Amino acid sequence: MPNARLKDYLHLHFLVFIAGFTAILGKKITIGASELVWFRMAIAAVLMFIYIKIIRLNIKVSRKTILQFSAAGVIIALHWITFFESIKQSNVSIALAMFSSGAFFASFIEPIFFKRRILLYEILFGLIVIAGVFLITSSELKYLNGIILGLLSALFSTLFAVVNGRFIERYNATVISFYEFISGVLFLSLFIYFSGIQFNAEFFTLSKMDWIYIFILASVCTAYAFIGAVEVMRYISPFTVILSYNLEPIYGIILALIIFPESEKMSSQFYIGAGLIILTVVMDAVLKNNKKRKRKRASITN
Repeated sequence: MPNARLKDYLHLHFLVFIAGFTAILGKKITIGASELVWFRMAIAAVLMFIYIKIIRLNIKVSRKTILQFSAAGVIIALHWITFFESIKQSNVSIALAMFSSGAFFASFIEPIFFKRRILLYEILFGLIVIAGVFLITSSELKYLNGIILGLLSALFSTLFAVVNGRFIERYNATVISFYEFISGVLFLSLFIYFSGIQFNAEFFTLSKMDWIYIFILASVCTAYAFIGAVEVMRYISPFTVILSYNLEPIYGIILALIIFPESEKMSSQFYIGAGLIILTVVMDAVLKNNKKRKRKRASITN
């Protein structure tokens, strides 16, 4: 791996900043969560298709593979719907704090997919996360719906990450993402239609600011952020990238406090709970990286 330069690390943290800013846009956009995600995935799919054509990437895969990608696309669509709905029913801070609990779900989902045993420290970290969620819930009971939706969002996000982890071993990341966006749009089209919402002129009549925010969300925070994350891993180790992305809730909560000071100011108990969850996520990543390094050293010496 080439030596990372300062601009590569700055690029990485800009991408993490963008990830945190996604929640801010979710609060700014006035349309419903399912419609928001439909526009996000549709525009991102078009932009991704243009990128594929520019680089002349072969996207042909088997029908079975397309179905597998489609299932993942439905999962990421559900993650984004529950995440943005969590913001709308509570606030950015609650949604991001609950999103951080994904490490707890990963400790149980990963062993099932990768057929490994559950590690003792993962159980301990899981209990700490539960304690953090309990502190947040008990102090912010008025946001209970948002908390539940945030936890569901974290569950879908973790499931998506694990499934995508299997895909990335065999397929190009851009190809995977393109098919997932397409399938997400098809799923959401059916979901919105059966929810009683019509795809008429009114559906596409948004305010000027909503169009601007949605385009930023789809282009910068989705298409560019995804391609950028793949590119930055050419120069920076995957562990550093993953660890840096764990700062997303911190960036997002700080941004929310600056931009929405009235609705985002929370109790001290909330920040203790959120701090416990985020610290646990970081510690989990560090421990996993140390174990991976030890295995590599052992294989070299053997």
